[in-house]
Amino acid sequence: MPDEERFYADLPGFTDFDDVVDFEGYVALPEAWTVLASDVVGSTKAIAAGRYKEVNMLGAAAITAVLNATGGHDLPFAFGGDGGVVAVPPSVAGPGGEALARLAAHAPALFGLSLRVAEIPVNELIARGGELRVRKYELSPGNHLAMFAGNGLELADTILKGDEGVRFAPAVPDEDLPDLSGLSCRWEPLTPRSGVMLSAIIKPLGDSDAARRAVLDAVLARAAAILGHAVAVSTPASPDALRFRWPPSSAWFEARATAGGKGAVSRYARILAESLVQLLCRRFGWRVGAFDAPAYEAELRANTDFRKFDGHLRMVLDTSAAQAAAFEGFLDAEYAAGRLVHGTHQADTALMTCLVFSLEQSEHVHFVDGANGGYALAARALKGRLGAS
Repeated sequence: MPDEERFYADLPGFTDFDDVVDFEGYVALPEAWTVLASDVVGSTKAIAAGRYKEVNMLGAAAITAVLNATGGHDLPFAFGGDGGVVAVPPSVAGPGGEALARLAAHAPALFGLSLRVAEIPVNELIARGGELRVRKYELSPGNHLAMFAGNGLELADTILKGDEGVRFAPAVPDEDLPDLSGLSCRWEPLTPRSGVMLSAIIKPLGDSDAARRAVLDAVLARAAAILGHAVAVSTPASPDALRFRWPPSSAWFEARATAGGKGAVSRYARILAESLVQLLCRRFGWRVGAFDAPAYEAELRANTDFRKFDGHLRMVLDTSAAQAAAFEGFLDAEYAAGRLVHGTHQADTALMTCLVFSLEQSEHVHFVDGANGGYALAARALKGRLGAS
């Protein structure tokens, strides 16, 4: 296999999230790779209708479909709440794009929502002045999140949502359903210990990596000072926040989305059985087969994406109302000083959508977003400030 094919698999990882601002550690994505991008259409209306969980689920499904179709989970991806991106090498760009096209074709029936998708070559982004660098943040052994630097994903999002998006849309190859196995949404909304789930998106400004790093260093330091502890302590997925009920409130929705050709009713019955076992294992500390409830929950808390970087610093934090106001006040002052552009959103819970690749190998990641709009509404606020700049 050419080295370019294993570019991301062979990247070394880093384990201290504060090093996410070390831009010298990022490596350019190969020009022959492709960015597979997706965005839920009409997410603002869906939020107003109380359907943000479905929006999150479809955004995560776009990543799941590509990962399943390409046969490997060691690819760089990022979840944005109402969409996602996966970067793929040439050997699997075709299957990945087809999977995304299948999902877009079936999204109205499976999710009651529409999805716009695009396959954008990295060399196309470069030709338009884009830059896309990546590195691996190790959540736990065998589980990584991709961190992206540069304006490449922002440019890809502009292409996806603009008039040119149709030109980059992959063709639907057939009527087959996408493979969404591994996609799960069985946890109840995460309740904050401190009162507020704060979603924040922060774009550092500056004409150099050093300048942007200084901005982000200041943001992370001020966040820790306001919280009174390391930012990691304010994860939304704390032990007290994890609530599991039976049957899961979203079981039927998950069944419809992930049934494939087997039928939603049989899939629903399987979810009910699996979730009952999970509930009993959680309550009594049992292990059944590959599922060890205490170990799984410890891994789950480690494997959430509640803080990440994709050219913008994104965080969902469990804070008090006073802490949220203080952090927003700091961001407002930094914006007024021309050092950053930001958007925030406060909610009374957070949502968690899971990708479970292998319980035996402890391979699973969990996407976290603020409820009732979270990242989507924070992004809208950020774009409003960009337009006003």
